[in-house]
Amino acid sequence: MSIKDQVIAILAEQALLDVSDVTMDSTLDDLSIDSMGVVETIFVIEETFDVAVPFNANDPSASSFDISSVAAIVAAVEGLVAGKS
Repeated sequence: MSIKDQVIAILAEQALLDVSDVTMDSTLDDLSIDSMGVVETIFVIEETFDVAVPFNANDPSASSFDISSVAAIVAAVEGLVAGKS
């Protein structure tokens, strides 16, 4: 399973949606993932990919981890995973 597919699966599970309902253009608002859901999603991403996500839950706009869309999240996770090797 690719990083993209894994991230989409994580977001779909968090949003209680089918993976087919999650598009690359979807925002977290589109998926009805609230701030607590974002934090939970970040934890799952960290555990799944064994990475440390640079995300500040108290001030998401100050974080270097882009959560503006599914595509941005996928790109950010791919970058973190690539940085591990």
